[in-house]
Amino acid sequence: MSNADDLEDSAAPLIEHLAELRNRLIHSAIAFIIGMIICFTVWNPIFNFLTEPLCSAMQARGQVNCGLILIKLQEGFFVAVSISLFGGLVLSFPYISYQLWRFVAPGLYKSEKGAFLPFMIASPFMFLLGSSFAFYVVMPLAFDFFLGFQQQGTVGDTNVSAAIDFQGSVQEYLRLTIKFIVAFGLCFQLPVLLTLMGKAGLVSSRGLGDVRKYAVVAILLLAALVTPPDVITQVILFIVVYGLYEISIQLVKRVEKKRDEKLREEGVLGEDESLMDIYDEFDDVDDVDEPQDPKA
Repeated sequence: MSNADDLEDSAAPLIEHLAELRNRLIHSAIAFIIGMIICFTVWNPIFNFLTEPLCSAMQARGQVNCGLILIKLQEGFFVAVSISLFGGLVLSFPYISYQLWRFVAPGLYKSEKGAFLPFMIASPFMFLLGSSFAFYVVMPLAFDFFLGFQQQGTVGDTNVSAAIDFQGSVQEYLRLTIKFIVAFGLCFQLPVLLTLMGKAGLVSSRGLGDVRKYAVVAILLLAALVTPPDVITQVILFIVVYGLYEISIQLVKRVEKKRDEKLREEGVLGEDESLMDIYDEFDDVDDVDEPQDPKA
């Protein structure tokens, strides 16, 4: 067989994979467009639902009217488009995940499929859990904090009003709400991501424990960046993400324990041995064999 024939044979599977990827992307795009159209037709009820935390916080302060205003003429249209884009992604995400699984699954072994599938299921569940936590717990607390800067009164003994009332922009409120939902939804992916990396051998529970102090600093920076500038929200996000980090360490330990048990059954490891101990021994040997600097 000539080299040209070898190239043609190797190119054929690549073309098939590209065609399969194109079909999966087309199906995902169609699902997203359908979800977007559905959400565009009902954007008003969706927006009313998203204003529930704000209205509840304002009613708790005795403010009956929680209406928002349109600052720009075209703002209402772009709010409807933003809601349809975000809602379309949420509605189509399960189908998009299924298309991703259908594309990846043929290239995996049976054991790899069994290991990867639970993470495909856990990821949207954890995102929903995080976004629900943000919507029902964090946002009411944050909005109550922000509304506390309103004031009523007049200037001295005159009738000149010096009140500070909240008159929020529809687009700004929607942007803030989506930021809360997406930020907490993504932060709740931490156990899924670290457990998957632990299963692939990219991280270890011991390594995650050793960098705990750096993780605390990173989580503090994350809380400062993805939340509004109020201490309550930042502290809540820090506590939640750090708790998820500690849970991730325990999940990675469980993965390592199951891996060691499997290797013991196969006779690769001894009764009291673990894979991490062997890795540590290799690291110690590398440190000893490392040449010393003659100038030291």
